[in-house]
Amino acid sequence: MHIAFADKRVMVVGAARGIGRAIVKAFAERAATVWAGDLLTDEIAPLAGRSGNSIVHAAHLDVTDRVSIERFVATAAGDGAIDPRLRSRRRARANGAADRGRGAAGLARHRRCQPHRRVPVRASGRAGHETAGRGRIVTISSRAGLVTSLTGIASYAAAKHGQIGFVKQLAQELGPFGINVNSVAPGFMATSPDYERQWASYSPEFRAAFAEHIAMRRVGTPEDIAYAVMFLASDYASWITGQVLPVTGSPLV
Repeated sequence: MHIAFADKRVMVVGAARGIGRAIVKAFAERAATVWAGDLLTDEIAPLAGRSGNSIVHAAHLDVTDRVSIERFVATAAGDGAIDPRLRSRRRARANGAADRGRGAAGLARHRRCQPHRRVPVRASGRAGHETAGRGRIVTISSRAGLVTSLTGIASYAAAKHGQIGFVKQLAQELGPFGINVNSVAPGFMATSPDYERQWASYSPEFRAAFAEHIAMRRVGTPEDIAYAVMFLASDYASWITGQVLPVTGSPLV
């Protein structure tokens, strides 16, 4: 199986560290044009540049700011590669799909719902490439969105379950536009300062035994997640939508 993204545009949200950074590099290595967005502009700046047939653009992006999101997407769209029929839906996707009491109202009719804004924004896609009449959205969720949180953080588990529900609804509504929406659910890995602190808080005995409870007998890496994202963004996944792919090194139980 050969996966390449020549002439494809890819937007990666949260690109500075860990999984997001690995996704940027993986797509760039396969000839994509990548827009890497993050608040941490100093950390994404080294990613920018041209290498072979690929180019990476680094841009400031605040996923809690509607204007910042729209500016980032508009810049990545460039000459109009994103189907104009999707513009109102893309805006709704980022700004309020968590509205309640709308029944079967389509996503495009939703207005911004400030208290719940961050979850749908984060669920709107860490990586997706969109062209006229065809596109992919791949979110990064979590094992905790499918079962329970190993760390017992109820709010995190609830948010990730909500994100997966949003992915399924988005897949239903964007399917007629030729856009697939899926999610990759990683197991725990210490890929950012927050997770590194969490890992360091565990006892030496717990850390030593952690991999022994994983069927593959190793802790995952950001590259493991990037490869799964690339598959779901590729033509090989053209009839897969609304699904969650667990990448945990073990059967999900």
